[in-house]
Amino acid sequence: MDLRSLELFKHLASSLHFGRTAAACHISPSTLSRSIQRLEDQLGSQLLIRDNRSVLLTAEGKKLLAYADQQIENFASLKQSLNQSQTELSGSVKLYCSVTASYSYLPPLLEKFRLAHPNIDINLDTGDAAEGIEQIKSQKVDLAIAARPDDLPSSIHFQTIATVPLAITAPAINCAVQKALQADEIDWANMPIILPEHGVARKRFEQWFRLRYGGRPNVYAQVSGQEALVSMVALGCGIGLSPIVVVDNSPVKDRVEILPDTSIPPFDLGLCCFKKKLDDPIVAEFMAMATQP
Repeated sequence: MDLRSLELFKHLASSLHFGRTAAACHISPSTLSRSIQRLEDQLGSQLLIRDNRSVLLTAEGKKLLAYADQQIENFASLKQSLNQSQTELSGSVKLYCSVTASYSYLPPLLEKFRLAHPNIDINLDTGDAAEGIEQIKSQKVDLAIAARPDDLPSSIHFQTIATVPLAITAPAINCAVQKALQADEIDWANMPIILPEHGVARKRFEQWFRLRYGGRPNVYAQVSGQEALVSMVALGCGIGLSPIVVVDNSPVKDRVEILPDTSIPPFDLGLCCFKKKLDDPIVAEFMAMATQP
C-alpha cells in the first residue's frame, strides 16, 4: 500500500467519480480502477460501491479514508521537517569585540541569532575595541564590533549598530588631579592625560585638545582597552576620554566623574567584516540581523 494509491483513493472519495479523479490526477480511468482494486485486494475488503451513475464509500472505505488522511498528513510533515533540516545553517563563526560591547551591544544580536540558528557554534574573543578592524584585516575573526575609523578600508563592510557618545572623565576622589581641576585657571598643558594606545577615541581627543587648548596633551599613560583606562582615572592617575557606555558599566564608576562642557563628537559603532565574507551564508545572516530592530 503506497502513498500514491492512498492519494488516489482520497481524491476519489471526495469526487465520487472515476472520470473526474482520473483527469485531475493525470491517469486513465482504467489505471485508477486497477489502483483501487489493488487496495481492496490488499485489505481483503470492499471499499467502494459502484454503479453506472455513482460511487459510494463502504464502512471499510470510510475507515481507509481516515487512515489515508493521517498517512498523507504525516508524510507532508516529515517532508517539511527534512527540508528545513537541510536548509538550516550549521558551522561556526568567530566574533571579536571589547569587554563592554560583549555585555552591552552584543547580547541582543546573539540572542536573535542563537534562536534562529541553534546549530551554529559562536566563538567570541574580547579585547581592545580599537583592534576590531585589525582583527578583521588579519583574518583572525569573521566579524567584529568596532568603531568606524575615518579611513575605513574599502575592503571592509561596516554596518552601524549604535552612535557612541564620548566624555572626558576625571577622578572623583581627593587627589592631585582633582585639585588641579578645581584651580581658577586649569593648567591643561601639564594635566596628566590617559589615552588609548590608538583608535578613534584617541584621535577624537587629540583633535579636541588641539582645537581648544593648542599644542599636544601631556600623556601620562597609554592604555590598551577602555575598561582599564577608566580604572586608571578612578585611581587618580589623570583624566581620560572614554565612551559613556564604558563608564556607566565600569565597576569603579562611583569613583569617576564626567567633566562638563566637553563637546567631543561621538563615533559610530558597528558590525564589520570583509566584503568578500558576505558570500558566507553564516556571516551574511549575522550581518542581516544587525539591521533588524
